[in-house]
Amino acid sequence: MSAPQPLAGLRVLDLGTRISAPFCAGILGEQGAEVIKVEDPGRGDFMRGIGPFDDGYSLWWAVEGRGRQSVTCNLRTPAGQALFRRLAEHADVVVENFRPGTLERWNIGPDDLPDRLVVTRISAFGQDGPYRDRPGLDRVGIAMGGLLHLTGEPERPPVRPGVTLSDYLTGVFAAEATVAALYERDVAGTGHGRVIDAPLYGSILRILEWTIAGHDRLGLVRGRHGNRIPTSAPMDNFACADGEYVAIAAGSDMNFSRLCDAMQRPDLVADERFATLDDRVANTDELHGMVAEWCAALEADEVERRCVDNNVPVGRAYTASDIADDEHMTARGDRVIVDDPVAGPIAQQAPYPRFDGRRPPPPRGAPELGADNAAVWRDLVGLDRAEFDAALAAGTI
Repeated sequence: MSAPQPLAGLRVLDLGTRISAPFCAGILGEQGAEVIKVEDPGRGDFMRGIGPFDDGYSLWWAVEGRGRQSVTCNLRTPAGQALFRRLAEHADVVVENFRPGTLERWNIGPDDLPDRLVVTRISAFGQDGPYRDRPGLDRVGIAMGGLLHLTGEPERPPVRPGVTLSDYLTGVFAAEATVAALYERDVAGTGHGRVIDAPLYGSILRILEWTIAGHDRLGLVRGRHGNRIPTSAPMDNFACADGEYVAIAAGSDMNFSRLCDAMQRPDLVADERFATLDDRVANTDELHGMVAEWCAALEADEVERRCVDNNVPVGRAYTASDIADDEHMTARGDRVIVDDPVAGPIAQQAPYPRFDGRRPPPPRGAPELGADNAAVWRDLVGLDRAEFDAALAAGTI
């Protein structure tokens, strides 16, 4: 028998679109909350129309829309706003990522909603400040948060990370803050919600390591170093004989010694050029050249095997195919089959993390638009048949 999920009994209203706010709500859902997504009638979430597509169906939506119910409500109309306020009476959390002031214009801002609600607001630049009203998406958050300048090779233009990092990372921070606010309300006993302000650039700024302190105290403006770390070596992604790459992290004295054993080059440990971390950093090019030559003579599996046998931190640069075939991820259940109501069974990444060593159940598949209108508007909110039919006819839902 599976244990109850930590957030069971909580109800979250997801007003978001694209990624950040829906991802925040999705995390809460995968930890046990009931999530109701409120979408525009007729067209629904923007993510429903983003590829890649499987026979016209968005696989991105299949992943990011999972684990929630879908209702439709036209929040731009007084009737829709009134209906949403009735729904909010039955909720614990509202998550949104419209431009600041939008909910207030729609008469469903925090002051219009029950005081016990936690209202989690994600935006490009935050709910106040000179840039408050600027538009912005994930890439803007990565750029102005300070990460884009650090990503890529020194003499080449900045490179964005391979995923929409500020959207996802802000969603994670916002979910954590939401749980903290719920704890204060329910366990500390205040009975009151909070308004959480989570701008996209802020999550990126928060993970910049020593960048801000180094500028403040030392006048350092950190720059791009590619795959290397300027304070540690050997530390890089190395090409192997089969064209695959392995990431090797052997900066400490112990790990460097182990790497030398894996390479069958114990002489390098005693080499004065590499005797200490500072020495290795000073001679990074020469050292990396030796490691690169070793890797280039072997296939990636063999490099990985020799490193693992000698306790060197190593990992091949996995593709989606590698993830699907990996014995460790298979054993842990890191891929799950989600039963999508449109596309059928789809392999997706499993909910993360897990509690008490138990694998979380696969989430519910991403709902069709308005699939839960009757269950929510009639059974939960309490519309009678005539009210429900009238709202449908008017385009309110």
